[in-house]
Amino acid sequence: MDFTLPEHLPGVLAEMDAFIEAEIKPLEREHIQYFDRHREYARTDWENGGIPQRAWEDLLDEMRRRADAAGWLRYGLPTQFGGRGGSNLDMAVIREHLAHKGLGLHNDLQDESSIVGNFPQVIMMDRFGTEQQKAEWIEAMITGTRSMAFGLTEPDHGSDATWLETRAERDGDGWVINGRKRWNTGVHRATHDLIFARTSGDPGQARGITAFLVPTDAPGFEVPYYWWTFNMPTDHGEVVLTDVRVPDDAILGEVDRGLEVGQTFLHENRIRQAASSLGAAQYCIDRAVAYAGQRMVFGKPLAVNQAVQWPLVELQTEAQMVRLLVYYAATELDRSHHMEVSDKVSMANYRANRLVCDAADRAMQVHGGVGYSRHEPFEHIYRHHRRYRITEGAEEIQIRRVAQRLFGFGRR
Repeated sequence: MDFTLPEHLPGVLAEMDAFIEAEIKPLEREHIQYFDRHREYARTDWENGGIPQRAWEDLLDEMRRRADAAGWLRYGLPTQFGGRGGSNLDMAVIREHLAHKGLGLHNDLQDESSIVGNFPQVIMMDRFGTEQQKAEWIEAMITGTRSMAFGLTEPDHGSDATWLETRAERDGDGWVINGRKRWNTGVHRATHDLIFARTSGDPGQARGITAFLVPTDAPGFEVPYYWWTFNMPTDHGEVVLTDVRVPDDAILGEVDRGLEVGQTFLHENRIRQAASSLGAAQYCIDRAVAYAGQRMVFGKPLAVNQAVQWPLVELQTEAQMVRLLVYYAATELDRSHHMEVSDKVSMANYRANRLVCDAADRAMQVHGGVGYSRHEPFEHIYRHHRRYRITEGAEEIQIRRVAQRLFGFGRR
């Protein structure tokens, strides 16, 4: 087995670093309040539901505009959308590399906003959209003139998505939707919300759920509040749908087969999320090792103590194992249908997300009091990545998926 990276990637990473230094770092330094100890407060509109400050989001928009002009933003997209056709392996390596550089405008963890864009919605639209939907949506999503939130989770249903209670009933040449959704990320600025609703079948059945592109300004679509979270600002809205009417052409994919749309979104996202967690974990490990080497305690470097060495050795070993697992899962995702390798993606995802939380916690411990402060980035990294052990498939669900494949049960 060849463990070397594809020969084009080292050059790509070097070019990317040069672009960051020339175009992004100067912009970041002009707005350092969003990245230093003030970051959470500067980014949050505390008087408007805790959503992101518009100035902060405008800065992210400018970063993406520069990245798109330089040919980086669409790297992972097919060439017909202006991209370079970057593979899942390419994207895994790039996302790890960018997160390994630490906090910065080049790759903001909290907003999942990067100079190399993650566009699972574009892939989803390309696979399941009609020709008209593709024409209306794909370029608009890349440039930000259209966007969609993701309305799958409900107040009483998260991982058990097949039991969701939101329903859509046929009404003439359209549908009427009633229900409630939770954790609709990005709905504060989204033009549409991708609402999953039962259109037939019984609770617990995967078949019978349909995905609808619902305009957020539709009558009966309401966002009563946003959930304040461990890491602020928040863009996770509660959504209430009361007799919301949409036409037939609002359906994405096939009627009653909407979960296939959602699964595509999740698999594309999970492997890149795992790579980002791995990169952030390696950043925390490296910073802790460097600090232990320079911090003098009782007349000698902190690093000479085995109580400091051994936990970091364990983390470094885990990081190397997870790296190989992430690269392997990404390579298999490039070769096979996403459902055939979903267990590998789940393995990479839950282990990487657990690793980064452990690494950030250990970096805090090694740094002592200053590590606990917001003058260092470890608390921010921990608070951000802790959510990935819950969202888009809790680690228990990821483990369950591996068990299904391992023991041969739970297939439908």
